[in-house]
Amino acid sequence: MKILVVLPRFPYPLEKGDKLRAYHQIRCLSEKHDIILAALHEDKVSDEALRQVQPFCKRIYLLHQPKWRSFTNIIRSFFNGTPLQCGYFYSKKNHREIKRILCEEQPDRIYCQLFRVAEYVKDVPIQKVIDFQDAFSKGMWRRYENANLFLKPFFKMEWRRVSHYEEAIFDKFDGHTIITEVDRDLIPHPRRDEIVVVPNGVQFDQFQYKGEEKPYDLIFSGNMNYAPNVDAAEYLARAILPPLKERFPNIRLVLCGATPAASVRALKDEHIIVTGWVDSMRDWYAQARVFVAPMRLGTGLQNKLLEAMSMQLPCVTSPLAGRPLDKAVDEGAVITCHTTEEYVKSITHLLEDEEYHHQVAANGNRYVHQHYDWGNATEKLEELLCAEAPKKN
Repeated sequence: MKILVVLPRFPYPLEKGDKLRAYHQIRCLSEKHDIILAALHEDKVSDEALRQVQPFCKRIYLLHQPKWRSFTNIIRSFFNGTPLQCGYFYSKKNHREIKRILCEEQPDRIYCQLFRVAEYVKDVPIQKVIDFQDAFSKGMWRRYENANLFLKPFFKMEWRRVSHYEEAIFDKFDGHTIITEVDRDLIPHPRRDEIVVVPNGVQFDQFQYKGEEKPYDLIFSGNMNYAPNVDAAEYLARAILPPLKERFPNIRLVLCGATPAASVRALKDEHIIVTGWVDSMRDWYAQARVFVAPMRLGTGLQNKLLEAMSMQLPCVTSPLAGRPLDKAVDEGAVITCHTTEEYVKSITHLLEDEEYHHQVAANGNRYVHQHYDWGNATEKLEELLCAEAPKKN
């Protein structure tokens, strides 16, 4: 079967969750199907990025979306009522190019990642599946609740637009996927139960702990320019770390991830390492003792937690990030904390009690191997893509 995959970003390098998900799904689907990739991009796609993705695709179409055009389209979206993030990823030029690609390739199915690019294919009379990934409307609502007075009107407006769009776009697609049941139940559509849960996975051959020395006590990772990660990094550094320093004067925290915001870079001191982009996330996990993800914003399953668990790192996180892993919490594979005091207590216990540290790490490693394999997860997506859509009245 020939599948046209439409992405808002080129799926490499793997510094963002949507790119990681797209890369591994394309990799797994390509074992049985012909993948035609159409990916938007702001900056030039490097030769190395192309080399990493080309083995899985019959053809790759790069659709340039310069920032100036994106900002122009945001202004148009402001007046036409669509979500601003849809406007950011849309252009008439790329729409024409996708129409040309469809005409030339004649795909059997279309797989569209995120509602941000749904405008390009929503009216195409080919069986198609959309990957919501997360409940973006709920994430926007949380941004609204935590925003300052100046930004609250903006986030409330975008929340309303995203909620309406998630509901409206649902009926334009034959199949729907999402990462977790938690987010599925938050999609504002009466037929949300039809959405197929397709979890993420871990590339286990890459994320293996091999007994390296551990010079760092704590680590938090992610795209450090993404608002929920910025908030978590600041909370970890400014609220959780200070009381830990009283008990562990030489404690060291690593904030590891691409494009750190200015506020994250400003956290750097003798106790805090801000890495920026790293070639191997695995090597940094291997050098730390405890993974801490105090997420207070955002939605969805955190890939960073799965990777850390695969690396035999005990994980401490928030109820928000831990909710999609509620069974792991029940099995002692992940620790969730509600308050700063609980974070300090849990981290202290892990740093001081080696037996407890080993138990939580082993539970997490076992759990992630049982439930988060890319191949198994992508089989659910493949079944949905291959199924015949029910005839509409």
